[in-house]
Amino acid sequence: MSTTAAAPWDRIEGKIQPWHHDRLAVIYVRQSTPQQVLDHAESTRLQYGLTQRAVNLGWSPSRVLVIDEDLGHSASGVVERVGFQRLVSEVDLDHVGLVLGLEMSRLARSGHEWHQLLELCALSGTLLAEATPVVWTL
Repeated sequence: MSTTAAAPWDRIEGKIQPWHHDRLAVIYVRQSTPQQVLDHAESTRLQYGLTQRAVNLGWSPSRVLVIDEDLGHSASGVVERVGFQRLVSEVDLDHVGLVLGLEMSRLARSGHEWHQLLELCALSGTLLAEATPVVWTL
């Protein structure tokens, strides 16, 4: 008998509890510069497409929140990212059951911000899920 490891998306389904669906599923959409938004439209499309993944995981479309205020804004420098702060606030208020994103390690501009979000998610029971686009090589 052989066993195969479950894909990351398959593993999250077993972690979702009914009370997670009572909260929001949040899609955090971000690319660092306006030029990246123009040059990498596929990434933007994939990020917005995560809304359907949340619905497939059981969230009502009305319970899926897209935060895209930081689209085209760098994570470096002193400029505050309004969208990231909104995400942290929603998690801190226990409004979020699931955060979905591409390349979650790029979500925060610093280890401090990332660890703050991780700690808040742990305290509130919020799940974090990353979708990595499939890259085919020949």
